[in-house]
Formats: sequence, C-alpha cells, structure tokens
Amino acid sequence: MIEYENLSGTNRSFLADYKKAFADVAKRGFYILGQAVNKFENAFADYCGVKNCIGVASGLDALIISLKIFRIKPGSEIIVPSNTYIATILSIIHCGLRPILIEPDIKTYNIDPEKIEDAVTSKTAAIMPVHLYGKMCDMDAIMEIAKRRKLKVIEDCAQAHGAEYKKKKAGAFGHCNAFSFYPTKNLGALGDAGAIVTNDPELAQQAKMFRNYGSRIKYYNEIIGYNSRLDELQAAFLSVKLKKLDEINNHKRKLAAIYLKKIKGDFIKPVVQNGYHDIYHIFNIRHPQRDKLKKYLMDQGIKTEIHYPVPPHKQKALHDLLGSKSYPISEAIHASTLSLPISYGHTQKDIYEVAEKINGFNQ
Repeated sequence: MIEYENLSGTNRSFLADYKKAFADVAKRGFYILGQAVNKFENAFADYCGVKNCIGVASGLDALIISLKIFRIKPGSEIIVPSNTYIATILSIIHCGLRPILIEPDIKTYNIDPEKIEDAVTSKTAAIMPVHLYGKMCDMDAIMEIAKRRKLKVIEDCAQAHGAEYKKKKAGAFGHCNAFSFYPTKNLGALGDAGAIVTNDPELAQQAKMFRNYGSRIKYYNEIIGYNSRLDELQAAFLSVKLKKLDEINNHKRKLAAIYLKKIKGDFIKPVVQNGYHDIYHIFNIRHPQRDKLKKYLMDQGIKTEIHYPVPPHKQKALHDLLGSKSYPISEAIHASTLSLPISYGHTQKDIYEVAEKINGFNQ
C-alpha cells in the first residue's frame, strides 16, 4: 500500500534532533514565549525574506490576527478565492467582516486577478490571496490593484512554505501574512502551530499583543487580545525542520516532475509557469470521473485525497451567509480534483508506480 501521507515516515529522519530539541526545552523549564520561539521566529523571518515573524497557535489564528490588527470596520468586505479551504473564510467571518468570493483561474486554481477589480466596492478593505497547493498567486497584479485601490493584502501562505514568485518568497508581498504549520505541511510541526510575517514593525507589535492577551508587559493589557501562542516545543521542532525545508521542497519538486512527465495527457495536471517556484504541498490532477479514479487507485493499493470535496459556498455552515450564488469554476474544480501521494516520505519508485497505475485507468 502506498499511503497518501505517512507522517511517521516523513519525520523519521528528524527524530534524533527532535529528541535533543525536546530535552533542551524541558531542561530550560521555560515553556511559553521563550528562547525556542524567539529562535524560530528570527530564522523563519530570514527564510521568508521579511523583517518580522510572530508565532501563534494555528494557521486560522494567524489569519484572524492578521485581519484584526488593521482594525477594519465591521461589515467591510474582504476579497477571497471561491475555492479556498474554509479556514480562510472563517477568519473573515470571525472578525465581523464579509467574505466576497472570487472565482479562480481554472489553470492555476489561484484567485484570478482579472476578476478582482470588478469585485472592489466602497466597502472593500482587503484582498486575501491564497497560494493554493504550493503555487503562488500572480502577486504583481494583485499588489498593483491593492495599491491603486488603497486595499490591504493578507497572503494566506498555509500551503506555500518556500514557494516563490519571481524569486520572492510567499509571505514577502502582502502587508501582513499568515502561515500554518499543520503536520502535513511541507514545514509541519508535531501538532497545531502557525505564524504571521510582516515587514511592518508596528503591525508586528500589534500581532504580538493580540496573541498574548493584548499585553506587551505581563499583567498589563492594552487591547482585547487572545491566547494564541506558538509554544516552545513546537517552535523547537520547527527550527529542526526549517533547516531542511529547501531539501523537503526540492524532494517534492522531483517527485512532481515524475508525475508531470509520466502521467498521460488524459488527466489535467498542474500548470508549470516561468517565474514560479512551486513547492507542491499538494499534487492534484483533475479528471471528470474523479470518484471512479479514486476507487480504482485504492483497489490498486494507492491512497489519495480530495482537496476539497465541497466548495465553501456549498458548505452547510456558510449557506446563510453566502446564499445561493453559483461559482461554476470552483464547482468544476471541486468535482474533479484528486490529490496524489507526494511527501518527503515517498520515494521516486513510489511515484513511478502511482503514475503507471493512473495510466492504466480505463474510463
């Protein structure tokens, strides 16, 4: 059986360093916002090419706090892709703001800049591009619109650790940007964790207060904050893995290259573009008989996933908010997409086998 994701195998090569990191944290006896968090924040900021990194408890919290620090007027509109994971939209709702769903480019699955302009109104406060599957959005076009229309940009980088657009990394474009370190990410923790990155020192200071009860100084609370802090252990583990992130990404890019070369043209494969360094957090293909293909691969001993089976506007939780509007491009993607095994724990032999079995699929 070829698993879709084997986290035990993915993390096996890091175990010795994880144990040392655990022992170091335990020995220091300081477990919240200490040396390990500070070390990781500095290293990840440097990696992303930004000045500030603020560790928080999850990717969702990173998005919520990124919105909160702008003090956006309640009811304002935030432009977001219609095919994103629900967390992006939840962050907007939790901040008392209104998500405005924009269809993606059918080739890249990322928000289509040409559709953003028509969606901007007097109530629009920000654009929240999502670098889906490890491919960055067209950030030049998005930042040009934002500058001209005086909008904030908050990048959702949850799937894009180390991805690049024109040699500039995810998280280095927007005003305040969010990462998730959920265990399956290319830079994954051993539990929930997230971070905010920004070049603005004042936004960074605000984010630090929001994550820690609204406090700069212990027991003195300046704003209504949260308890959302990256803990010392997860920070220590992330520092171990960050040193190998480029190696992880390059491994996945090699596996993706096999898929791209070997899978037949009957299947819609991820687009490859000049100026983009994709890190393939997810390698998805599309096929009109996706469910039949998924079952076929399972029968062949290959596990797959669907990212995502239900588009946001079809989710029961969002029905009353988003109404009955149709998003045909998003619906087409969600009905046909299938995610193939591609992890640091997979070998090239695994991927050749998956490609061979896919090519044997009879419609």
